[in-house]
Amino acid sequence: MSKHLKIKDSDELFEVNNIFCIGRNYLDHIKEFGQTEKPEKPVVFLKPNSAIIESGQKIAIPEYEGRKISKSLHYETELVVAIGRNGKNISEESAEEHIFGYAIGLDMTLRDIQNEAKQKGYPWTTAKGFHTSAPLSEIIRRNDSINPMNLDLELEINNVRKQFGNTSVMIFNIYKLISYISSIFSLQKGDLIFTGTPAGVGEVDPEDLLEATLGNGLLKLIVEVDG
Repeated sequence: MSKHLKIKDSDELFEVNNIFCIGRNYLDHIKEFGQTEKPEKPVVFLKPNSAIIESGQKIAIPEYEGRKISKSLHYETELVVAIGRNGKNISEESAEEHIFGYAIGLDMTLRDIQNEAKQKGYPWTTAKGFHTSAPLSEIIRRNDSINPMNLDLELEINNVRKQFGNTSVMIFNIYKLISYISSIFSLQKGDLIFTGTPAGVGEVDPEDLLEATLGNGLLKLIVEVDG
């Protein structure tokens, strides 16, 4: 089933294709997990587009055989880049030409499942790709007034700030990410790139209200954790 996101100030919709996600792209986030080493190359994983929800919808831990599969649901606030042109082996210098626009998103993570998978050497897919694990705002089109290399990211939970960062301190900036991903997977119109999270990640509880903001009110995403 195809997924579509609203485009700000437009009646058009953005049809989502693949969702690429980047881990370990802010040093302060790496340090909060007790590590200091920067990755030499971007850490890439995937989410299915079925994971997407929009503002006003609810995040829920999946159930299997009548029981929730996780006891530890965490948030990670991220700048999301929407791709508007197909490309393979895209140079950093031409990467901006392939950007359609930007969104604010949450990479919701079942942390206990992820930690167990890491310990056993298993994939993270269940922890990262479950239904509702990719809350996303509408998309704002790329324009000259938006500098993606200097955008604030903020998350409040129940009106209390939990995360704040700026894209200027990414280890791999968005042009580097586009170049790297397109050299391995290719990029297609409709793809999204979650670009990593700053420090301050943590756990949410049932009925928590999450409000993520990009820039100075440029975009906003509001979702609730299912009770």
